[in-house]
Amino acid sequence: MNALLPLWAFWARATKQFPVLQTLAPFVPVVLLWQAVASWGPFPPAFFPSPMDVVRNFQMLMYKGILPEYLGDSVARLAAGAAVGMAIGIPLGLLIGLSKRAYAALWPIVLFFQAIGDIAWLPILIIWFGFGLTTMAFVIVYTVVFPVIFNTVLGVRSVKTDLYRAAQSLGAPPWRILFEVVIPGALPNIITGLRNGLGYGWRALIAAEMIVGTSGIGFMMFDARRAGSVTEIVLGMIVLGILWYIVDAWVLAPIERATGRRWGLVTQ
Repeated sequence: MNALLPLWAFWARATKQFPVLQTLAPFVPVVLLWQAVASWGPFPPAFFPSPMDVVRNFQMLMYKGILPEYLGDSVARLAAGAAVGMAIGIPLGLLIGLSKRAYAALWPIVLFFQAIGDIAWLPILIIWFGFGLTTMAFVIVYTVVFPVIFNTVLGVRSVKTDLYRAAQSLGAPPWRILFEVVIPGALPNIITGLRNGLGYGWRALIAAEMIVGTSGIGFMMFDARRAGSVTEIVLGMIVLGILWYIVDAWVLAPIERATGRRWGLVTQ
């Protein structure tokens, strides 16, 4: 036990200086097991490529410029869909959360359409718009908008009544109450809704690209199926996981924590 203490101290210093090591460490045994199965397992390389096969395929696609182009297309589509989903979901959530009449009129409709999965729209979207950007954009927006609406409504309803009364007693007009009380109070929930919506939207985008896309990571993986390139499919899966981890852990999660601290809902 005492012999392990220097190694543990070294690891603690290394992870403190390079936090990325703590993220990569759990994947080391996974990669080692993957390599062992690929080397000594019952599967031929064409069906179960090794980690080095995937690395070589990554280098080839990067050299040809295929992977950067497809990855850029997927990220741009997700960003555009998320922007439109926020532009629709936040105002609609504020309206439903603030108005009892709007809640009575719109909430059943929101629940109805939320129950219809985004992929369920693809057959009719293909008939309406064909295989193209419009179909994929609709799927992304449709997927992002509902988590944003639900969390915005939750955020509005979580604002304490005392804050409304305090603002009204100070003579604040409705628009100031909206921008200085309601939106700041609901913002942590809105950010959480955006984080969830982007996660669902990312998966919906990949599925849409597989079915109707002509570019993007999903299209690359589905196109590799026709050529029987399992290596390219595995590479696409790894790229999807790494990219989403970077976006969620390094961008969305810090924004969510900072927003909560800013408005006093999370203590440091």
